[in-house]
Amino acid sequence: MLERIQKVLARAGYGSRREIEAWVKLGRVSRNGKTSILGDQIEVGDLIKLDGKSLSSRQLWQCPQQILLYNKPVGELCTRKDPDCRRIIYQSLPAPERGRWVGVGRLDINTSGLIILTTDGKLANTLMHPSNGVDREYAVRILGEVTAETLYNLVNGVLLDDGQACFLDVRRSGGKGVNSWFHVVIQEGRNRIIRRLWESQGVQVSRLMRVRYGPVIIPSKLRMGHWIMAGDDESKSLYNYVDLGGYVGKI
Repeated sequence: MLERIQKVLARAGYGSRREIEAWVKLGRVSRNGKTSILGDQIEVGDLIKLDGKSLSSRQLWQCPQQILLYNKPVGELCTRKDPDCRRIIYQSLPAPERGRWVGVGRLDINTSGLIILTTDGKLANTLMHPSNGVDREYAVRILGEVTAETLYNLVNGVLLDDGQACFLDVRRSGGKGVNSWFHVVIQEGRNRIIRRLWESQGVQVSRLMRVRYGPVIIPSKLRMGHWIMAGDDESKSLYNYVDLGGYVGKI
């Protein structure tokens, strides 16, 4: 079956589709000895080269996708490079078997918790795309008084500077008085959206940790700053969650 060249290379973990499209425009990708152009389609048996180096057909068409779960600590960045030389998450991760890690949803420097990383660019993009409505659940510690009216507003919608926003669910999960814990569920990743929603109600977020992304809950055994590889069951659940076929387990 013919597939677009950028789709195949992204799925194999060589980069995002946008990056690979840029490589094609620059003439860095070839198919069967001819420089590729945008729109080229490839199939099993084609000889694909990147910067003159042949890419393994097994890796392109039968590669086992890797998925990793990382418990990000406060103080680390989700970017690949930082001009101020602050620590980034990739310094804590192992090298993938092939391709590169693509993070599924960033966390800001002051937020900790679950980050899913995968070598399957298509899976990452599908999980992050707003149209797919993937749940993100966070544990939040709040400084201030949270009333019934506060919770009503947060679930029914608040007008922020960049538009309407709300939580799908808010549940108390511990603490007393003006220092309480809540679990919130949201389906978008606008900048500081969780903190801004709470701040709109006159309270402050003093701690924020992502505990679930889609069907994957952060394992209780996964310590801060550590990672584990997702098993086949967790990996399949992610693909099934967004109706994305094609998961290839260990060969």
